[in-house]
Amino acid sequence: MKALVLAGGSGTRLRPITHTQAKQLVPVANKPVLFYGLEAIASAGIEDVGIVVGDTHAEIESAVGDGSAFGLNVTYLRQEAPLGLAHAVLIAREYLGDDDFVMYLGDNFIVGGIDGLVERFRAERPSAQIMLTKVLDPGQFGVAELDADGRVVGLEEKPREPKSDLALVGVYLFTPLVHEAVSALKPSWRGELEITDAIQWLIDAGHQVQPTQISGYWKDTGNVTDMLEVNRLVLESLEPRVEGDVHDSELIGRVIVEEGASVRGSRVVGPVVIGQGSVIEDSYIGPFTSIARDCRVSRSEIEYSILLSRSSIDGVRRIEASLIGHDVEVTPALNAPKAHRLVLGDHSKVQISS
Repeated sequence: MKALVLAGGSGTRLRPITHTQAKQLVPVANKPVLFYGLEAIASAGIEDVGIVVGDTHAEIESAVGDGSAFGLNVTYLRQEAPLGLAHAVLIAREYLGDDDFVMYLGDNFIVGGIDGLVERFRAERPSAQIMLTKVLDPGQFGVAELDADGRVVGLEEKPREPKSDLALVGVYLFTPLVHEAVSALKPSWRGELEITDAIQWLIDAGHQVQPTQISGYWKDTGNVTDMLEVNRLVLESLEPRVEGDVHDSELIGRVIVEEGASVRGSRVVGPVVIGQGSVIEDSYIGPFTSIARDCRVSRSEIEYSILLSRSSIDGVRRIEASLIGHDVEVTPALNAPKAHRLVLGDHSKVQISS
């Protein structure tokens, strides 16, 4: 069995962060989201991985290399434009050959990995195996419709009128039969070759498509809200350790201070991770905060946030629920009047700290 990891796409929902960085490399708990997926694939006993890359190929290739750091053999497959998940399968046809494969979306995060899913597929070997989970906004995802016996009868990508609340999680398992389905597709109304249409083709042709509803945790980390939530979840599972220097400071709960980091005159309430070379001084770092390497936080408060490498926060009263990019400087506005400038739509609700 091989794996096909999708790491193209422009990451429009994470702009401006993704103007200068691949969305799959934005870190949670100081590790790129893509790395969690590669680790899950390796844990499932899969060694050969094709990574579909687009405009950010150089950055992803530099970060992942040949895959040996993960125990994988990585091959890169160029996609000229993000033309749909099924298009990624189409361009990977030669690489995949006649092998079964798992397709994993590189910006998805699944707690507990995919070991059980892969084992079940290998044992029962349906034509396709899909993961489903209930969501509040199914129109934003591929949606599955099941009959009374729990069989998949219909699939639709981002429907205007969803027929269920069951969304397809970004992990799929296929036999080589899917290539016949993909070759028969035409672009959808979105102008893409949809993997949901390929799976529907298998259903219509009488082939077995096996659904698995997951009760664990899954997130598509395509926006800031979900990135922060995944960061929270990962931090909760980390074991505390202090390898850097801590002076005149209070560390409470699960706090990681990596080698070369320094915490002085500060209070840190975990779970928190402070990356290599970062300096925290005279500050408060609150729960569910990840501070990457070579950052500086001085005379400030930050909580439930992600701070990327080489950024600094100096003299800022409080920051929360924020994603701050690389090489950013955050400071107080000098001589600015205390006022709020707002543009609000109908029925808005706003909470302002006065």
